[in-house]
Amino acid sequence: MRRCVIAGGADIGNYDLIRGELRPDDYMIYCDSGLKHMEPLGRKPDLIIGDFDSHADPHLAVETITLPHEKDDTDTVFAAKEAVKRGFDEFLLIGVAGLRLDHTLGNIYILLCLDSLGKKARMIDDFSEMEMVSSEPAAVSDKYPYFSLLNISGCAKGISVTGAKFPLKDAEITCDYQYGVSNEVLPGGEAVITVKEGRLLLIKVF
Repeated sequence: MRRCVIAGGADIGNYDLIRGELRPDDYMIYCDSGLKHMEPLGRKPDLIIGDFDSHADPHLAVETITLPHEKDDTDTVFAAKEAVKRGFDEFLLIGVAGLRLDHTLGNIYILLCLDSLGKKARMIDDFSEMEMVSSEPAAVSDKYPYFSLLNISGCAKGISVTGAKFPLKDAEITCDYQYGVSNEVLPGGEAVITVKEGRLLLIKVF
């Protein structure tokens, strides 16, 4: 199964970074003003989704789902749900973290939603890469100067972090005490994170 890439309308400053993450066979969904990234990325859409309140419908010869202006789901959330319906198991979200904090936080929770469905998903912006850590271990190489672990869904227990400047063993992180910010991978190695109960948002800083 091809990976699904969902492009939102947040600004992208480092297109070289994003282009380097794309695969030739990625299934590209552009959401409304995410269409502004089509030319810089050099990738045509496989599907366009939006209410077209922030970008005109380009009327391309591509499948297009036009949404109403008043709806519960944002264009990006709708795109993720639509891709799940179409059977995709792996996702990359780009152009979804920017100046609008409400949209950024809402899009981060798409990672949580996809993880709860057993899907693999990452979000990349100009400064970081994000993913959820739950049932499967996650690794961080020393190419990242810093990484952080944030709890965005209740309580996470049985947290272990090895290969890092600040290791953890059978720890707990709650939403009201976020002490897992700005850890560092030991030089020449990799940090490994496991969670026995709950989920954590892993942010790898470029």
